Amino acid sequence: MSREFLHLPALRGGLLALLAAALFGISTPLVQRFGAGLGAFTTAALLYAGAAVVGALSLRTAAHEARLKKSDTPRLLAMAGFGAALGPVALAWGLQHTSGASASLMLTLEALFTATLALWLYSETMDRRVWAAMLLLLAGGMALVLDQGLQGGVQLLGLLAVLVATMAWGVDNTLSRGLAEHDPSQVVMAKATLGATATAALAVLTGEPLPSWTAALGLLAIGATGYGLSLRFYLLAQRAFGAARTGSVFAFAPFIGAAVAFGLGERSAGWLLLLGGLFMLAGVVLHLAESHGHEHTHEALQHEHAHRHDDGHHLHAHDVMPEGSHSHRHAHDPMTHAHAHAPDAHHQHRH
Repeated sequence: MSREFLHLPALRGGLLALLAAALFGISTPLVQRFGAGLGAFTTAALLYAGAAVVGALSLRTAAHEARLKKSDTPRLLAMAGFGAALGPVALAWGLQHTSGASASLMLTLEALFTATLALWLYSETMDRRVWAAMLLLLAGGMALVLDQGLQGGVQLLGLLAVLVATMAWGVDNTLSRGLAEHDPSQVVMAKATLGATATAALAVLTGEPLPSWTAALGLLAIGATGYGLSLRFYLLAQRAFGAARTGSVFAFAPFIGAAVAFGLGERSAGWLLLLGGLFMLAGVVLHLAESHGHEHTHEALQHEHAHRHDDGHHLHAHDVMPEGSHSHRHAHDPMTHAHAHAPDAHHQHRH
């Protein structure tokens, strides 16, 4: 990895978020196809069972990534409740009652909820360009609701269920910011295991039918890539440039999902859906154009997370200097300098 890439947090975080978006975007119309006829709880359980497997297979040692602690349990339980239970259940139900393209585009509003919560909880910097992007996303969502409302009550209820999913994932994304410095694979495994267990129990209690082997394997594979790997890259992106910006770049996922739905044969697009898509695309592009850099001061800080010694912020010494990324508790001395930055763990200053 080049030094130039390391010193461009927006580029590094943006590429990670786009990779997460691509994996999740592709998954949405596929969930609609493989989850047809299945209960929402069963679909959610299979998706997060696949994600849990990815988390377990990609775990790293404590020397490379900071481990989860007992004090993280309440946050993990909340993340699982919103992100691995309510979110996927609402999405699965919504996909059975509305078009895949409109549902995919509605998921763009996840960025709006994430950014708003990140501003409230973490005081992340939001300039006029970012607010304009958020307003465009909101306008696009309103156009989608109008489009589905004109097609009938059931279609609208399905789209509103997807809206509930975006709200749940917005809360989940904001909560996950507090764990972004921990091993992302451990976070994925813990959250996915909790979510899969809860939704599987609900599927049994409500008497949902068992899936076919084809549907089960398909949803497990979709969960492994679109939810497990996607969440891992999402957490790494949050580590690079904060919750609000990661959520906004991730908003590109719905356009990928809508394109895949169109490729799978869906032709339900009306002029309002196209208008909503254009608003949302403009919002994503506007946000990606943001650039932020100025002179700022780092206060003394002690924490633990994966880091390198060629990023201009980790200047502490080792008896034997390690190569590449490693993790341990370390201290930062006060420092003032200027460079392009984003609201990561080292740049929480106010403006």
